[in-house]
Amino acid sequence: MMLDRRMQPAMTPAQRIRFWAFCALLFLVALYLLRGVLLPFVAGMAIAYFLDPQADRLERLGLSRVWATGLITLAFFSVFGVLLFLLIPVLEQQVSTFVQRLPGYVATLNERVRPLLKDIYDHLTPAEVEKLQGSLGAYAGTVAGWGLDLLKQVLTGGIAVFGILSLLFITPVVTFYLLRDWDRMTATIDGWLPRHHADTIREELREVDRTLAGFVRGQATVCIAMATFYGIGLTLTGLDLGLMIGIGTGLGAFVPYVGMLIGLMASVGLAIAQGGEPFLLGGVAVVFILGNILEGNILTPNLVGDRVGLHPVWIIFSLLSGAALFGFVGVLLAVPVASVVGVATRFAMGRYRASSLYTGSGEPDGQP
Repeated sequence: MMLDRRMQPAMTPAQRIRFWAFCALLFLVALYLLRGVLLPFVAGMAIAYFLDPQADRLERLGLSRVWATGLITLAFFSVFGVLLFLLIPVLEQQVSTFVQRLPGYVATLNERVRPLLKDIYDHLTPAEVEKLQGSLGAYAGTVAGWGLDLLKQVLTGGIAVFGILSLLFITPVVTFYLLRDWDRMTATIDGWLPRHHADTIREELREVDRTLAGFVRGQATVCIAMATFYGIGLTLTGLDLGLMIGIGTGLGAFVPYVGMLIGLMASVGLAIAQGGEPFLLGGVAVVFILGNILEGNILTPNLVGDRVGLHPVWIIFSLLSGAALFGFVGVLLAVPVASVVGVATRFAMGRYRASSLYTGSGEPDGQP
């Protein structure tokens, strides 16, 4: 005879905390163990989340969910494929040119750095010079070792080939099915919510969605626009690898400030290696000044805004932590996790400020 659910004893707060903590720990362990095969699935989920509003819009226009999903998925990956088809030959040519000119760059940098090193050596004793040279040699050896280890990891074990093939063939399939069943999956998950707290959880999840959608969709648009601007701008200045550095700088705008700073240093360094002509250096400076104005005063305020509630430092920390723990999968999951943690923290602070622990009274001061 089955027991009536109403007769089952309720879980205590401590038991609920232990249960959810165990679920979170189990999820993290599974994520860590499966991180090597999760990339196409996480990428497909991210793309499906990004495209869901467009699918809903086509449904409102009268298309079925299957047709809307198929058209949007086909259009997205077709545009992505065409861009790769157009960009890869140009980038390959730039890399080839860079490799051919690399000895000249090294010679130019050597000519410019040698006088500076001579001035430094003139103020040091022979023992200090020998120690400095030894330290520089050891540092260079360490950096080279890191590079070789990274190259070995990329080229061995078939991991790189498997990752590329999975992204090319599995991600579109995952995107299609997740996008097709997105509304059904969210409804199913909604049915799993604890009934006593369902309304509160729904409200917090809506806040997470607003935060995540505002940042990810807005910042993705900013990145695409800035990649186009920097790529064209640096190419017009005559900078070698200008298109590659520009695209990397624009896409790096997803990490606040970091992408722009790395792109600026790479551009200035390469401009100096090309001869350091004032016109080239001035052109690079103008491109980055205009890009910073465009991003900070026009694109980001209008497409992202301050309403997302994600501080740049928190985003940088989340991305670096995700990369350190789970690799590229962690990078893809970093911003969603940061959004959840941010919303949960604000909710907890609201409850705390409404409690007697904060107000000092016997009754809560209000609801968060």
